[in-house]
Amino acid sequence: MMRCSWAQGDERMEQYHDELWGVPVYDDQELFAKLCLDCMQAGLSWRTILYKKEAFYEAFEQFEIEKVAAFGEDKIDEMLQNSGIIRHRKKIEALIQNAGRVLEIQKEFGSFSKYLWGFSDGKIIDNPWGQDEKIPATSELSDCMSKDMKKRGFKFVGSTTLYAFLQAVGIINDHVADCHCRTESM
Repeated sequence: MMRCSWAQGDERMEQYHDELWGVPVYDDQELFAKLCLDCMQAGLSWRTILYKKEAFYEAFEQFEIEKVAAFGEDKIDEMLQNSGIIRHRKKIEALIQNAGRVLEIQKEFGSFSKYLWGFSDGKIIDNPWGQDEKIPATSELSDCMSKDMKKRGFKFVGSTTLYAFLQAVGIINDHVADCHCRTESM
């Protein structure tokens, strides 16, 4: 079975690729959770985050936006002691701050999903790359979204992080041309 090369050779990576990566997401809660995981990935491999995913969900109370927005110093200290997650104070603080920004966006746009999908006019950006082509780390879309989110007070939302997020939530379809996930969905 052909799949994107980054996911081959590791059962959990293959399962993530085959079942979740690139599948369009419209649920605010799920979008926030995926944004948090991609923010945590900054400077690390996705494999590292994937193998700690369950611990992240537990530590961040299933990424319930309102709960995360209300985390205080005691919760931050607790997470800094949790060896199951990435213990990076600035990233933890960023996720808490980002939860507050998501709540503001929900009030302004009606949902976090409408805000995010609005950057592509609700359409999936389809990039049928060849297996040997170099998939970019950023795009005009991720640049634009990063600039807007930073202006709104989000942290750890650089263009590279957001490009990975856009791929993960299906706004950008970067399954390579001969990947079974691309061919099955056509």
